[in-house]
Amino acid sequence: MRKKSGFTIVEQAITLVPEFEKVVLKLEQQVTLRGQSKSTLQNYIRRIALFVIEFEKLPEQIDPEEINEYLVALARDPKSPSRSSFKHMVYGLRYYYRLLGMNKSLCL
Repeated sequence: MRKKSGFTIVEQAITLVPEFEKVVLKLEQQVTLRGQSKSTLQNYIRRIALFVIEFEKLPEQIDPEEINEYLVALARDPKSPSRSSFKHMVYGLRYYYRLLGMNKSLCL
């Protein structure tokens, strides 16, 4: 049985920020071309979708300092998901910037 929750998060992000759909497609294409793990991609896309939902913008439209403040707050929040979820958020954002040819750096 397939979990629907990940797709729901992505759909919510696309509804809020329609340009996110193009990002998802581009990331999926890159992972396929590079022969990378689809499960890793899905984890990254879900984390990036949560980020998009939080800010209602694509990551490149947000000041790097604001992104770092968000990540620090997420890391410190006792109600935050597991540490691996936090790492997927950081790695997902890094992956996003790298694949889309951007050089934003995250402090983490």
